[in-house]
Amino acid sequence: MLVASVSLLALAVVLICAVVRPFRLPEAAFAVPAAGAVLAVGAITPEAVREEAERLGPVIGFLAAVLVLAKLCDDEGLFHACGTWMARWSRRRPQRLLGAVFALASLITAALSLDATVVLLTPVVFATATRMGARPGPHAYASAHLSNTASLLLPVSNLTNLLAFTATGLGFTRFALLMLLPWLTAIAVEYVVFRRFFARDLAAPATPTEPSAPVALPLFALLTVAATLGGFALASATGVDPAWAAAAGATVLAVRALAGRRTSPRALVRSASLPFLAFVLALGVVVRAVVDNGLGDALAHVLPDGTSLPALLGIAAIAAVLANLINNLPATLALAPLAAASGPGAVLAVLLGVNIGPNLTYAGSLATLLWRRIAQDHDHPVALGEFTRLGLLTVPATLAASTVALWASLQLFGI
Repeated sequence: MLVASVSLLALAVVLICAVVRPFRLPEAAFAVPAAGAVLAVGAITPEAVREEAERLGPVIGFLAAVLVLAKLCDDEGLFHACGTWMARWSRRRPQRLLGAVFALASLITAALSLDATVVLLTPVVFATATRMGARPGPHAYASAHLSNTASLLLPVSNLTNLLAFTATGLGFTRFALLMLLPWLTAIAVEYVVFRRFFARDLAAPATPTEPSAPVALPLFALLTVAATLGGFALASATGVDPAWAAAAGATVLAVRALAGRRTSPRALVRSASLPFLAFVLALGVVVRAVVDNGLGDALAHVLPDGTSLPALLGIAAIAAVLANLINNLPATLALAPLAAASGPGAVLAVLLGVNIGPNLTYAGSLATLLWRRIAQDHDHPVALGEFTRLGLLTVPATLAASTVALWASLQLFGI
C-alpha cells in the first residue's frame, strides 16, 4: 500500500510541476528526484529501471536527433520561408491563411514532430497573421490542435508514437500506411469544425501592415529532410534503428551550419534539450512504478480486447480520457504494453486516443502547455472557456471518425 501511494504521489508531483514549472525549473528537476524516490521505497526494482532505460534509450536518442534537425532547419530559414509562403498564398484572405496553416502544420508535424510545429511554426503563424492584419486566434489554435492531431502519421511524428512503435511490431512504412487514412480523416474533421467555430474571425477583413517580400526556398534543408524520411523507411526495412537515420540528417545540417559558422557546438547541444530527455526517462521510471503497483491491473480490466470496431472505439476513448487525466506520455507508457496483446491495431487505437485526446484540456500534452506559453508571449492569452469549447467540438468527432478510418485501414490492408 505504501509503495503504491508513493508511486501515485510521485507521478502527481511530476505532472503538476511539468504544468506549473515552479521557479521556471526544467521538468527534469522534479522528475529525476521522483524516480529516485520510487526506487528508494522499493516501488520499482533496479532491474526494472534498467529494463526501462534499455526500452526508452533508442527513443530518447531519436528524439534528440529530431530536435536538433528541426532547429537546424529553422536556422536554414525553412520556417521563415513557410511564413512568407502562407502570407503570399493567402492573398489577404483569412480563410486561405487557415488552409495554409493546416497544410503546413500537418506536414511539419508529420515530418519533423509536433515539437517543431509548436516551438518553431507557432511564432511564424503569429507573425504572419499580424503582418496580414488577420485575427490570430483561428490560426494559432490550428497550430496547437494540429501539433497533436497531425502527429498520427509516422512513428517519428510524436514521442507517443515512438514509445508505442516497438509495441506495434510494424515496420515504418506499414505503420504509415495504416495511419494514413486516420490522419487525413482527423485533419479534415478538424478543418470543418474550425471553419464553423471561427466563422466570424475568418470573415473579418484583413488589413495588411506590410507586404510579404519573396524569400529563397532553403532547398538544402528540404532535401535533407526528405532524405532523412527516406532513411527512416530504409532503416526500418533493414532492421536498423531509425535513430541512426535521424542522426545522419542532423549531422549533415550540423556540419553545414558549423562550416558556415551559423551555429556552435554549444548551440547544437542546447537544441537537443538534454533536460527534457532526462525528464522522459525519469517519467518512464515513475510510470513503470505506478503500473507495476496497481494501475496496470486496473487498466487491464477495462481495456477492451480485440480489434473490432467497438473495441477500437473503446480503446481510443479510454486512451483519450487517461491522457487528459495523467498526460499523454504516461498514458502511452501505461496502455501500449497492455494493448499490444490484442495486436498492432489496438496499439494504433491507443495512439489515436493519446494524440487527439489532449486537444480537450491544457494538461493533456506537454506540447499544448508549451503552445499556451508561446501564445501568451505573443500577447494572445488563451481563454479556458474558448479552448474547452473548441476541444469539446473537435475531440469526440475527430476521435470517432479517425477510429472508424483506422478500422477501415485494418480491413483494407491487414496487419
